[in-house]
Amino acid sequence: MSTPRRFPSVLATLGPAVLAIIATLLGAIVSGRFQERAAERSVRVSHGESIRRDRLEAVTALACAASDHRRALWMRGDAVLKNTDDVGMKPAHYAVHVEARRKDNTGRILLRLGPYTQTWLASRDAERLNTLLEGRATTVMPGYTVTAKDTAFHVSDHASYSDPHEADACELLAALLKDVSAPW
Repeated sequence: MSTPRRFPSVLATLGPAVLAIIATLLGAIVSGRFQERAAERSVRVSHGESIRRDRLEAVTALACAASDHRRALWMRGDAVLKNTDDVGMKPAHYAVHVEARRKDNTGRILLRLGPYTQTWLASRDAERLNTLLEGRATTVMPGYTVTAKDTAFHVSDHASYSDPHEADACELLAALLKDVSAPW
């Protein structure tokens, strides 16, 4: 007599279990992919919102700056038409410093010119002084480089400044260069 086989009964029991496991795994993979796509979509949306918000802030800032600029031009034009000096803003003050610097960036200010009420006047005088120093900036004082630069006028040091409207900046520099041989 032959013994009954148990194989078909084991297969009948394991088949649906294996199929259930495979279906669960496939369901988890599909569900994970849907969640991943949803997360990517939400990141794209939030990134788009932040870009839109940044652009809106930039346009708003530009509009405010343009409005302020127009207001300043309007006030200036109105003051010119009324022939008045007070335009509702403090005048800016600029200066020119002639400096002697070592290679290690130490040094001192040799000449201070100011105040200038317009930056282009200070820049012009600094250019004139640098042109006068051209080719001699490193030989005027051995070990130093002498240059002129436009900068802000320091009201607290007003006594140490020479008035550029009373004397020519190039003449003041020439007089300074004659006296520069004195030891520091």
